[in-house]
Parts: sequence; structure tokens; C-alpha cells
Amino acid sequence: MQKILLGNEAIAQGAIDAGLSGAYGYPGTPSTEIIEYIIKSPEAKQNIIKAHWAPNEKVAMEEALGMSYAGKRSMVTMKHVGLNVAADAFINMAISGINGGLIVVVADDPSQHSSQNEQDSRFYGKFAMLPIFEPSSQQEAYDMMADAFALSEKTQLPVLFRSVTRLSHSRANVKTRPSLHQNNLHILDDTKRFALIPSFAKKQYRQLIEKQKYLAELAEASKWNWYKEGTDQSLGIIASGIAINYLLENFPDKIPYDVLKVSHYPLPKEHVRKMFDRVDKILVLEDGYPFIEEMIGDYLGREQKVIGRLTGAIPRTGELNPNIVAYALGLESQLDETIPEVVVARPPQLCPGCGHIDLYEELNELIPQIGEKRVFSDIGCYSLGVLEPYNSIDTLIDMGASIPMAKGAADAGLKPAIAVIGDSTFTHSGMTGLLSAVWDKSPITVIISDNSAVAMTGAQPSAAMGRLYDIAKGLGVEEAHIKVIIPLKKYHDKNVEIIKEEVNYPGVSLIIAQRPCVTMSNEKKDLARKFNTFEPSY
Repeated sequence: MQKILLGNEAIAQGAIDAGLSGAYGYPGTPSTEIIEYIIKSPEAKQNIIKAHWAPNEKVAMEEALGMSYAGKRSMVTMKHVGLNVAADAFINMAISGINGGLIVVVADDPSQHSSQNEQDSRFYGKFAMLPIFEPSSQQEAYDMMADAFALSEKTQLPVLFRSVTRLSHSRANVKTRPSLHQNNLHILDDTKRFALIPSFAKKQYRQLIEKQKYLAELAEASKWNWYKEGTDQSLGIIASGIAINYLLENFPDKIPYDVLKVSHYPLPKEHVRKMFDRVDKILVLEDGYPFIEEMIGDYLGREQKVIGRLTGAIPRTGELNPNIVAYALGLESQLDETIPEVVVARPPQLCPGCGHIDLYEELNELIPQIGEKRVFSDIGCYSLGVLEPYNSIDTLIDMGASIPMAKGAADAGLKPAIAVIGDSTFTHSGMTGLLSAVWDKSPITVIISDNSAVAMTGAQPSAAMGRLYDIAKGLGVEEAHIKVIIPLKKYHDKNVEIIKEEVNYPGVSLIIAQRPCVTMSNEKKDLARKFNTFEPSY
């Protein structure tokens, strides 16, 4: 059967057809559509495949590991910075190993289209000493999934499955196959390797080290890595994942140089050594960090023979494209990265009628009185408050950083200190920061801008819906200083007064600025109103 699929959808369909039993994740561009596709898939519903948005990536990783522990095939999805959140579980389950096949799908974002950094997740895979798959097309993304699950179960290790924005968010025809049956429930006889007390973990770690030679042999023989000899030995080209497409666009007929395509790691050393012995110079094309380029230097000694991002032959930051590759190959005399002005450029902006706008207008009225440079914010739609016309917030570092940063600044003597965080970000990784502030009786004000959704990534349901007041109370915030406001212009003066009062309180205060996201359907808005039953503090 042929289907036209996004790269993310091809990953999802590939997992479904490979006998998937459970998919877990936290939404983040460019990975979101994977779980969305499974949630909406009739096949997934028919086969009772669990698809769940977790409160954060670490929880999702651990849920997937739990399903694997029970013998079934599971997948966890996230964007690259989400792997930072899940790193504790990710590194440790490389030590424990798995039971049912477990695939960790991470979508990297070269050029930072929707991210704080260009982080390359392949380094995490190498750090954890796990196999890595990196598809170069939608068809490969689909086909690789079955091999990734098989490899995971064969080696009893998780497999890191890396995509990038251009693959995740472009469409192509994909030929699908009949689905495999799901694994039966099966728990191992000896589960001690999942209990990582030092005496067990040391044994597991030694076994992981011992598997490395076998993993290298599998990658060396993998059908996803191939070497084609050329007629011109002045140059050899190593292209990983999606980069092979940019090379092929510059040579539609035949590539005259030796080419090594890499889509299965550990890096196939013998293929690399062969190229090193055959050609005068090696150009490394990879969308992301100079991951392969650095390793080649480690294996063989660079000797000015290897060129790529580290040498300046390829720009150190940003995505690859055919023009960059052409310039590196000498096919173009200059590197022109000018983007044609097809449409008039405009900065990102909050949606008209968004509740965040009213909240920032209320905050901005207070800033002249309380002082500037003291509003700590977080990752979400409301991050746009750092831009004009609001200029309301001063920091946004990572998911959940706003409350701890406000606390640290207050510890340093910056008062008042205000944290602005969204409802889903709060349940993702803000609750522990609030607990720390409560424990230390810190003089900070936390404002949860609650739109009852994970709005920035498509209004997925928020785990915080209807729970924020009780969570804050349960974490120890004094009930007298938990306030609920509705960010609407008709309540502007009342809201400013409440915020001002709580900002002046010499302890932890929390304000829930509650209004459903304007992009939500009426059905979702009605659901939010049904759950959010606490009354405003007027």
C-alpha cells in the first residue's frame, strides 16, 4: 500500500506496523506529529495501541521502559532538548537493558527553527553506548523502524532513532507492509538487572561494554550503511542521514567520488578506513554537529585530510542544503544563503485575543513601580512576551527554569522576583521548583498563565487542567496567597491590584491567570471550563 506521509508520520506508521504496543511522549516541534498520528490512527485504535502524552519527557521515557519491561514493544518521542529532560532514564536504561523492543525517537532542530539550540542527539547515543539509526528519507524512516525494534530485542538495548526538522516535516510516498503482531506479555525470569543498585549495575555496565564490539560489527554489516566507489579519488564524501539527499541533488546522474552513506551507528570504522586509504581528502556532510568529523579525527588522525564543519568547509551552524554542499564541492564559486522574499517577513506573535497578551499588559503596568529586569519566564507561547510590543519578560532558558531562577535571584537579594510559567510547563518541570521555593520560604511570586493546553505545539491536552489550585496547595503554598484571575480587559484593574498585592508579599505567592487558549475548539474550551471550577479571586 502507498501512503503520502510526513517523516514523522512515516516513523509512527513504521512503529505501528512493527508491532508497537505503546507510544509515549511530550509534544515539541519537530517531533509532535508522531504521537498525534498514533492517537488518530484507526489501526492503533483497532490494535489497542496505547498512545499517551506524558507530563514531561522523563516520565514518557520511564513509561516506555515499563512497557518494555513487560515484554512489549514501546516507543518514546521528543524533540532534542527533551532528551536533556529524559537523560537520567535514558542513560540508566542503557545499563539495565530492555525486554520488549524500545525505540527512543528524537527529532533534532538544526537552524533552531523552534528551539533554544541546535543540539545533536547522536552525541547522547554515543555517550550511552547505544545503537543509533538516522534515516535519510520517509521510506527509510518507515522501513528502519522494524529493523530498529528487531535490533533492540536482539541486543536487549534501547535504540536511538534520530530525525531532523526537514525530514520530520516533509512528505513523500511511502510503501507500507502488513503489520506484525504485537508481543505477548512476557516478564523476564531474572529482573535484577532492572534494579540498579551498585552491585547489580556494575555487572550490567560491564556487559554493556562487552556488547560494543558486537554493535560495531552489526553497524559495519548494516544495509543502511553503504559504500560506493567513484572514479575520481581526489575526494571522498561521507554523508549521514538526510545529507545524502543534498549530495544527490548536486549530482543527478552519477557522483564521481567515493561515497559512504551512514545511517546506522556506531560509525562503520572499516568503511571509513577504506575511504581514508583510497582518497586524497574527505568531505563530511552531516545535518547537525560535526559528530562524524570529530570521530574520524579520533580514529585515524585528521592530518588536514578531513574537511567539514570543523574546518569551515561547511558552515558551523545551521542546516545543510544543496547550495552549501555545492559550495563545499567547488561547484559554486560563492556561498549564497540569501532567502528569497516570497512573502513579507514578520516576527512570530501571540494570537489576537490571547490571554497572555492581557497578562503582559497587566504586568507592564506594574513594572515601572516594582523595577525592571525581574520577570523570569519559561518555554511556551508566552515566551513571545520577550519581544515587542510587550518586552515583559527577561529570561527563558529551559522547561521549568523560571521558578528556580526567580528563587535564586531572590536569594541574591533581587526583590521582587516574578516567575511566569505556563500550565503545561508547570506540570512538566515547574512543580519541583515551586516546592523548593516553598521549602525555603522564598519571597517570589509565581504566575501560571493557564490556557488549559499545550498550546504552542497544537493545543494538546494539559495535564494541569483543573488541578493547578490543588497542586499549589498540596506543595505548600499558603491558600491565602493562591489567587485566581481572568486575564481579560474588563478585569484589568482588579488583576493589577491582585498581582501588586502578591508581589509585595514576603513569601511564596501564586497567581493562576486562567483563560482557555483562543485556538482551541469550542469542545475543548467547554471541557476546560468544566475542569477549571475554582472561582476567580474577585
